[in-house]
Amino acid sequence: MFIRGSSLCLRGELSGASVTGETILKVRGLTTRFRTDRGLVTAVDDVSFDLAKGETLGIVGESGCGKTVTSKSIMRLLPERNSIIDPTSRIMFEGINLATADDRTMRKVRGDRIAMIFQEPMTSLNPVFTVGWQIDEALKYHMRDLSARQRRQRSIEMLRLVEIPEPERRRREYPHQLSGGMRQRVMIAIALCCEPDILIADEPTTALDVTIQAQILALMDGLKKKLGTAIILITHNLGVVAQVCDRVMVMYAGRAIESGTVFDVFHRPRHPYTRALLDSIPKTGRKEHGKRLPTIEGIVPSLFDLPKGCRFQDRCKYKQDRCVAEEPQLLNREITSEGVVQVRCHFPLNTPIAEPASLPPPRAGGPK
Repeated sequence: MFIRGSSLCLRGELSGASVTGETILKVRGLTTRFRTDRGLVTAVDDVSFDLAKGETLGIVGESGCGKTVTSKSIMRLLPERNSIIDPTSRIMFEGINLATADDRTMRKVRGDRIAMIFQEPMTSLNPVFTVGWQIDEALKYHMRDLSARQRRQRSIEMLRLVEIPEPERRRREYPHQLSGGMRQRVMIAIALCCEPDILIADEPTTALDVTIQAQILALMDGLKKKLGTAIILITHNLGVVAQVCDRVMVMYAGRAIESGTVFDVFHRPRHPYTRALLDSIPKTGRKEHGKRLPTIEGIVPSLFDLPKGCRFQDRCKYKQDRCVAEEPQLLNREITSEGVVQVRCHFPLNTPIAEPASLPPPRAGGPK
């Protein structure tokens, strides 16, 4: 494969990419607001996290908790006419604060250094252009040293890389001629064609059946190992996080409420919301037959009418007076052999989950 004019070799393919511990993206105090008919509303409130090279960070939570707004804030893809990123927010990438960077700088970063896979490929792909044309468009802008013939060859190689059969023929086809799984693979090919340092995948398997989901996840994990790309995976599916992520950040009502390695968070959740999410996963076995599936009572509060104290208080069975009067801060609650566990709770839980055997083991070589 053509790598900026070099020989046919993928970045990281020879040495085998892994989590290095070197931070490539540092987000601090990210706050994003929207102008509405009812005034300003804060969709993402003081979110902070780090992303290491070769790492996969999962961001989970219910719909409306701020996952997609967080990712689009990083990419600066929100409409400027009705969105505001707080000037104190810091999104540091290679010494540049993307929160305040000008349009010229962002055009160089988007697609080339940081790429994104959007939720629904049928609405993200242009229906009037062929698949090959849409891959070529990104190459033409970001890799100007490639000739037309080299761009054509690279687009075919990218389609082959994401395991699309007959890439030479598929390159000439339109999005409506492809299945849902193949369209998602095309989106991954477009995102990876310029070898980004960071790939943001916003629910890349939501509209796909279980078999295709497994194939897409295996494909992304394999490409991460070949290219050394860091991945931010946004999903509702905790099983997906357990399968492919190194660390996880749980969001609720615009705030990060718990973060840590997948092993730490899944085996011993400290926040009642995280525990409730894990308890709601269907379990198999005789003992579970006939049992009702646990649910989280109530709904996520409106961002226009957030409670004074903890935002989860109305749905929390462990609520105490302090939870109503005072909002908890996100604090380092524990340092384990896997890493630091941060929790936003006055009274964090301290009980390991009942069936750790059903959850993922520690990932070798994970971030420290």
